[in-house]
Amino acid sequence: MEQLRVKERIEELVHILEEANYNYYVLDNPTITDQEFDQLLRELEKLEENYPQFASINSPTKRVGGMVIDKFKKINHTIPMLSLPDVFSEEEIVAFDERIRKSGIEPDYVCELKIDGLSVSLHYEKGEFLTGATRGNGVIGEDITHNVRTIKSVPMKLKNESTIEVRGEIYMSKETLAKLNHQRSELNMPLLQNCRNAAAGSIRQLDSKIAAKRSLDTWIYHLPNPEDYNIKTHYEALKFMKQLGLKTNPESKLVHGVNGILEFIKEYTEKRPTLSYDIDGVVIKVNDIASQKKLGFTSKYPKWAIAYKFPAEEVLTKLTDIIFTVGRTGRITPNAVLEPALVMGSTVKRATLHNEDYIIEKGLKIGDIVSIRKAGDVIPEVVEAKLERRTGNEKEFQMITKCPICDSELEKKVGQIDHYCLNSNCPARHIEGLVHFVSRHAMNIDGFGEKIMEDFFNLGFIKSILDIYHLENHKEDLIELEGYGKKSVDNLLIAIENSKQNSLERLLFGLGISGIGDKTALLLSRTYKTLENLSTKTKEELQELKDIGPILAKNVEEYFSNVDNITLINNLKELGINTKYLGEEIKNNEIISGKRFVVTGTISFMGREEIEQIISNYGGQASGSVSKKTDVVIVGEKAGSKETKARELGIEIWGEEKLYSLLKNLGEI
Repeated sequence: MEQLRVKERIEELVHILEEANYNYYVLDNPTITDQEFDQLLRELEKLEENYPQFASINSPTKRVGGMVIDKFKKINHTIPMLSLPDVFSEEEIVAFDERIRKSGIEPDYVCELKIDGLSVSLHYEKGEFLTGATRGNGVIGEDITHNVRTIKSVPMKLKNESTIEVRGEIYMSKETLAKLNHQRSELNMPLLQNCRNAAAGSIRQLDSKIAAKRSLDTWIYHLPNPEDYNIKTHYEALKFMKQLGLKTNPESKLVHGVNGILEFIKEYTEKRPTLSYDIDGVVIKVNDIASQKKLGFTSKYPKWAIAYKFPAEEVLTKLTDIIFTVGRTGRITPNAVLEPALVMGSTVKRATLHNEDYIIEKGLKIGDIVSIRKAGDVIPEVVEAKLERRTGNEKEFQMITKCPICDSELEKKVGQIDHYCLNSNCPARHIEGLVHFVSRHAMNIDGFGEKIMEDFFNLGFIKSILDIYHLENHKEDLIELEGYGKKSVDNLLIAIENSKQNSLERLLFGLGISGIGDKTALLLSRTYKTLENLSTKTKEELQELKDIGPILAKNVEEYFSNVDNITLINNLKELGINTKYLGEEIKNNEIISGKRFVVTGTISFMGREEIEQIISNYGGQASGSVSKKTDVVIVGEKAGSKETKARELGIEIWGEEKLYSLLKNLGEI
């Protein structure tokens, strides 16, 4: 009889404490005092200690952590956890809406804040919490159940006995991060950089006590199989999950059309600094579940949702020095050395300053307080010097006159803005030249990155392009290197061997001839067919080609006049590297051939890249900007400023009908 009373009391305490957790952490509406909560928790701990047979694995007492695992097990996602495609502009949002409507759907959308945290999948069995898992690769995630139990906003028991999977985001609040960093500072420990990294690092601890101390939180925002619960819309799914006791974000909103989306983005762009948690954008989802199913998925993304990313955030820091690096063509680039500053979630210590004129134009001095941002949220850039913050101790910028690596005299050619080290044997040029050679638009050797190339260069395995194709000789040594292993080395060697069969334009671009980009390399390869043929052309002959000016022609002629370069090419041929053009031949069409085109706006029947490829196949050139050299501008919906500029310059404009008619006559559609 006593054991029955104990069991009932334990169940009662669990219910009271879970309800208190829900009211406090989910509803932000405490119903009992902290003192009452602690008293009830201590009573439960004592009863569970004396009667462990009645203790549940989901008991509120387990939220303090204590479970330690050896490693993370894997959990298969029955329904893949896909990511979302990012967009960065109003135009891309409009294009997304137009694509939805062209499929015959008149959509309403749900706008949600894009939480800067770690994706999580939660499984419940008959209302009881069962497992928690990370996204992983979308198909297989890591089992983080032991740490999810410590998150007090995650209910261990739902409001009913549903068997269900829900998905959301684990995050850390700004206040929690500030408190943790204050504690770590007092203990002389490294500070946590940002809320997202802190949350991710906390949830991946093997010891759940560490996670428990980090005060993590969740927002639940996705039900992967709503139709199993007779739910017809995403907005209904959010309400349903909230009714189960899960924490959903109250800022989510059902909107109608593009204007509703843009108004929501504008509102939360302004509110963003006032929120208690970090967001990096807005997620936009088609509301109707049947419409979602009709739109379907790509291999990576749902076609019915996008994530709008906020524009770059600017911060202030100190420009402590300007240093110089040497590029693969010998170009000298000044770089800002900055006092470390946190920008958009990562620490920035360096930023390119491009060239001498750029620094002079911005009036930068060493010692200036400058504003920095990430262009496209990726590349750090210096925006401006804060002149009002100058103290008089700043140092004037002086452009160097000698190469910082080999001490050769630098040269700045007439009409150019960059300084160059002309020493082709300058050691600093080798690594960047090698990285360029294996890059995606050049030889496209998968598995090579800048860090790997740097490692192989410093270890003496690769000192020249030819060494890449002799890497097989170092296979056993590579396998023994930390972070590599047999499989990755085998894959790299296979990719190197496969690169020998690339078409000429990839090799030509990879050789790094000054001024020759991938499109120019394609033009030269299509025109001259073989590297041997190209190597015999004079600068006068080269200039007969449209878009090959005197500087490019001179650069090509000089490259093939260099004995060392010819020796390199002959050695590459001996190794079996293809030197012939293998792509499509240029088709003759008087309407397209020899003309420069710009495609702007949304073309309803074909993507922009596909149109540009067809233009190239018929001897035309696709450009990204309108100028006096442009012959034709092809306009679709929402063409914008490029169409306006074309009209101002009197450039020929094609609409969709003319383009469609031409492509149909050519047999391209």
